[in-house]
Amino acid sequence: MGFHGSRRIEFPIKRYGLRGGFSVLIVVAISTVLWSQDAVVEGTVTVLHHSTSETGNGDVVVSLTPLHPGGVSPGRLVRLAQKNKKFIPHVVAVTPGTEIEFPNQDLFFHNVFSIHQGKTFDLGLYESGAERKVKFTEPGISYIFCNIHPEMSAVVVVVRTRYFTLTGQEGNFQIDRVPPGRYKLEVWYEQASEAELAAQEQEVEVVSGANTLAKITLHSSDAPQEHLNKHGEPYYADKAKRQ
Repeated sequence: MGFHGSRRIEFPIKRYGLRGGFSVLIVVAISTVLWSQDAVVEGTVTVLHHSTSETGNGDVVVSLTPLHPGGVSPGRLVRLAQKNKKFIPHVVAVTPGTEIEFPNQDLFFHNVFSIHQGKTFDLGLYESGAERKVKFTEPGISYIFCNIHPEMSAVVVVVRTRYFTLTGQEGNFQIDRVPPGRYKLEVWYEQASEAELAAQEQEVEVVSGANTLAKITLHSSDAPQEHLNKHGEPYYADKAKRQ
């Protein structure tokens, strides 16, 4: 939340002599409006799971895109680590032009790649302690895998707006410092259908202060995400053949 109004700051006075015997009194005044009209947008997403063994409402990307969007600056460097044969975190949301670093924090090799939608890349084999970077330049969904360990997966969601966040495990979310105006609300969840995600899109009016959105409900298939290796072929069935 911002502070309303402006602030006047007066610095110590200095007198400067000018030709002709005149002098001028210089008072530096700074008037700063700190997010005086910015809003907070909050809400809750509930994920209904198909499997009784699956729980949680986390990793849902919620974004607000202005109806008349301008340019969006790249975000700061994001780290998507490989640890214990997992990508951590599993879902990352960024703006176009953001670099993501893929450090290998395991004691063995990994080969991070993506050939499914979104950004296409292959980082090749690299050892423990090494890292590679990829710049995600275009909006979209990129599915990230390891060519050695098929159980490893992550998702990079590139959005056209700076107003976005991910839900926590309880499903709550909050987007701060949103200027008042009209926005397109969008949500994304890895195991929800495209039809359901499209149906959630709507225009919302954001006003100064606190804004609470209507509760959002999604359905999760909880189906295992099958994928091929970077060559478009099945992974080895015999785990002993993999590094």
